[in-house]
Amino acid sequence: MSNPSTTKVVTGVVRLSYANLWEPISVNGGTPKYSVSVIIPKNDKKTLNAINAAVDAAITEGIAKFGGKIPNKAALKLPLRDGDIDREGDEAYKNAYFVNANSTTAPQIVDRTVKPILDRAEVYSGCFARVSINFYAFNSNGNKGIAAGLGNIQKVRDGEPLSGRSTAEEDFTVDMDDDDFLN
Repeated sequence: MSNPSTTKVVTGVVRLSYANLWEPISVNGGTPKYSVSVIIPKNDKKTLNAINAAVDAAITEGIAKFGGKIPNKAALKLPLRDGDIDREGDEAYKNAYFVNANSTTAPQIVDRTVKPILDRAEVYSGCFARVSINFYAFNSNGNKGIAAGLGNIQKVRDGEPLSGRSTAEEDFTVDMDDDDFLN
């Protein structure tokens, strides 16, 4: 049984990407999950140190999944990835690390005053938030490592949407005298 106080991290201000937070999504026919890519600035040493400590704790607490002994960390799949390497060319991940977190349980999503956010348009890929993440060991089909479980999300502020999609206001103008209407 993991000790959430040592394997749980509440991040500093991060940016959300690939945010599937309102409806679980199935990947390749797997169990539907809520998920998000948490983009952490490389200068957020407090969050990065907390994640590294939580990963180490998850390795120690997951010793049973690793055959009773602590494996070489380099042989494990680890959740903290370098955006400059793994997402090279993606501006959103430049000078940042990221963690992909997911859960079969919906996260609670709150605003700065910890009031629930019910409007799905309020939390999106590109906004800034704080995220609670629990790290845990896995050993499945020959893959061993530490995974990131998605906890809850606190939206901190808006940001440039990462969807690449335009808004209706950007696409259309108010035109009540359109000659093509109903023609």
